[in-house]
Amino acid sequence: MENEQSKIAEEAILACVRRQLGEVIGDPELLSTEITMETTFGSDLELESIEFVALASHLSMEFGDRVNFVSFLSTKDVDEIVSLTVGDIVRYVETCLRTDKAFHGELTNGLHTS
Repeated sequence: MENEQSKIAEEAILACVRRQLGEVIGDPELLSTEITMETTFGSDLELESIEFVALASHLSMEFGDRVNFVSFLSTKDVDEIVSLTVGDIVRYVETCLRTDKAFHGELTNGLHTS
């Protein structure tokens, strides 16, 4: 049951990340690209560092203090940051939210996917 809830939460977070990437990128050609858990920010999306910072800011506004992207990124070197996948971010967010059971429940019920 918990594994199923985690999968539902990941799907909701992935939808949120896709939406936020669309706002940050604003490139019509790139917006038609399928964004999956395996999509990389570097080679697939070619996100500039300023765009990555903007994405982190958008996601911080979405999830609040529950998710600390500065802390997450501070543990990574440049090569690790460049090779991050959308799935890495989704799993990090899901892990952070898992401790906030009320929010996790809302997320798995689809309240944060619009």
